[in-house]
Amino acid sequence: MSRRILARRGRAGRPVVAVRRACAHTPLPGFAPLGVLAATVLLVTAAPATILRAQARPDSARSDSAARRIEGVSVQAIRAGSTAPIAQKTIERDAIAQRQFGQDVPMLLMNAAPSLMAHTETGTPWGYSYLRLRGLDQTRINITIDGVPLNDMEDQVLYFANFADLMSNVQSVQVQRGVGTSTAGTASYAGSINFETMPVARKQAGGDVQVQVGSFGAQRVTAGFNSGLQNGFAAYGRVSALRTNGYRDHSGVAGRTGFLGAGWFGQRDIVKLTALVGQLYDTLSYTGATREQLQQNWRFNPLAPNERDKFGQQMVSLAWSRALANGGAVNTTVYRNSASGNYDYFELPDRYRFNLAHTWYGVTSVYTVERGALAINTGVNANTYQRAHRGYFQPDTELYDNTGHKQDASGFVKLSYTRGKATWFGDVQGRWARFRYAPSDNAGITGRHIDWAFFNPKAGVTYALSRGVSAFTSYGMTSREPARNDLFGGEDDLNRGNVAAFGDFTRVRPEQLRDFEAGVNLVRRTVDLSANVYSMDFRNDIARIGAPTASGSILRRNVGSSYRRGLEVDWAYRGIDRVVLAGNANWSTNRIRQFTDSSRGTPVVRRHVEPLLTPRFTSAHRLEVTPVSRLWVSVEGRYQSRAFLDNTSSPDRVLPDFYTVDAAARLMVGRTSLTLRGQNLGDTRKFGSGAVSSSGRVRYFILPARAVFLTAAYEF
Repeated sequence: MSRRILARRGRAGRPVVAVRRACAHTPLPGFAPLGVLAATVLLVTAAPATILRAQARPDSARSDSAARRIEGVSVQAIRAGSTAPIAQKTIERDAIAQRQFGQDVPMLLMNAAPSLMAHTETGTPWGYSYLRLRGLDQTRINITIDGVPLNDMEDQVLYFANFADLMSNVQSVQVQRGVGTSTAGTASYAGSINFETMPVARKQAGGDVQVQVGSFGAQRVTAGFNSGLQNGFAAYGRVSALRTNGYRDHSGVAGRTGFLGAGWFGQRDIVKLTALVGQLYDTLSYTGATREQLQQNWRFNPLAPNERDKFGQQMVSLAWSRALANGGAVNTTVYRNSASGNYDYFELPDRYRFNLAHTWYGVTSVYTVERGALAINTGVNANTYQRAHRGYFQPDTELYDNTGHKQDASGFVKLSYTRGKATWFGDVQGRWARFRYAPSDNAGITGRHIDWAFFNPKAGVTYALSRGVSAFTSYGMTSREPARNDLFGGEDDLNRGNVAAFGDFTRVRPEQLRDFEAGVNLVRRTVDLSANVYSMDFRNDIARIGAPTASGSILRRNVGSSYRRGLEVDWAYRGIDRVVLAGNANWSTNRIRQFTDSSRGTPVVRRHVEPLLTPRFTSAHRLEVTPVSRLWVSVEGRYQSRAFLDNTSSPDRVLPDFYTVDAAARLMVGRTSLTLRGQNLGDTRKFGSGAVSSSGRVRYFILPARAVFLTAAYEF
């Protein structure tokens, strides 16, 4: 029985059950109503606001520029510069503020850069959501914040929902597509997303408070402050809380996050402390619904109301940065990341409880310098990680208590050299990882481990064709080890009963990518345009083609050979007074050449099929109008062509195409602003994602429903 239950783990080793309200109007456990919550937030920020000069407004453009440059050296070292031969998009604070209203990060990023798609579980933009880049899932995307890796080391994924309203603390985010540039942590396979937090070294003090209400019981409160740079010290902090009843049945979400950045800024040295703490109470809604169920009830959630989740995560780092006499800079950061939570699963009359708790420590150090035509970035990163996996029955009888350990070490060197109109780029990374398993005391087996070593080179050139016009090309290679769930065949505990099948950790091999990119960039006073083609060729791609488990989940195995090839375009036009037209698009051809498919039980050889959840065409387009200085209006549309829900190209397993329209309007009066947002204004009743079980049952996740959100903000 327990083996069958364990196989139902919906998120590869991550708690997937959520907390719900007893009824639609009852607060989630441990969560105050909005009025009390707003008062708490205001009290937290009132004292700093009194001490600080309340009349000064935060303005990152007025930051101490020298201190700011040193503060961001770790981000500069891993990011692609503007001349790097990389397909990239950097989203700055102004664009983030226009788009952001507390939604989970994937839902905010989806239309902001090419080739991104996302879906949510709850039917609202809040709560668990998942990101795909060029059709590849979130475990293949490297994610960092201020140069610190965030991907879980066992599962190689980050659940953004653990940090509600994270983007309120982000100054900029860069999305790199393809192998990109070397970074810290898990492999940059589909691409990388690196976040830069709000600057601490600002000249002026200030802060802001926001209160938001919306459809389906949505409530959000956030307040932040910055001290300004005073006597060499500065601090920035923010607390946020949000909740919603969810659109799908019993799919409520409640989250809260605290962020603090504080530092001492000397003439050449900076010491900076960063802390990010989040907690999520979430109703379990990770299973989609069939078309028949949705015809009866568009909000249908097949999971039980009493299957609940509570999960918390914390990240703290201490960084030292120094500006060197040769014009370079060095940064060393030590960090700790931890998370824990438990959830219940009911198979009446039995009740099971599962608990996960991980802690990892790491250090990353970078050096960057520019000497004339030559720029050098080097860096190293090392982690040690452990996570306890525990299972209980009814719920005090222990079923197992095992621990996964993982160590990771990597180093990179990046060189950029400009000669004439050409800028040559080279990037080499070496990476080593070890996974070690410590079994439960009652497992009847001994511990075991596996090691991987990778060498990841990239090279390219950017050529200035004329003023504001450049072309680039690059070629890179990278490799990625399997996740724990791949090694264990969906099991959470190895013992004498299953060790023969999975115990040597070789059932799934590392996957490899060779990536070719070429493109052009145009920057003019009224037009920005980036266009690139790519060819991603995979060996041993890890895909959902394995034999089904007893519960109906499909295991991942290696595909011998596959490719993804496409054209990406990103553009903005400002040639009309007070009007901005912008958008992005992706056209692609994607194929798995040949593999043996065991997802339906009996092995079948398949040839030239399309990989799952990889549409051939996606497009986002936006119109912004500022009719008067105090008013800003935006309308944004998204089209996504059909995609397949498994790797069979079966016409009965399709995610249909869809088109949605969102809009926003902001009125600013002095330091106060009111923002009204409308989501899915046409109330498009289609699907953001889906999955197919081993029995052939197709389940869908509906698009976020039509909703309205009103935000009032005050800056001081």
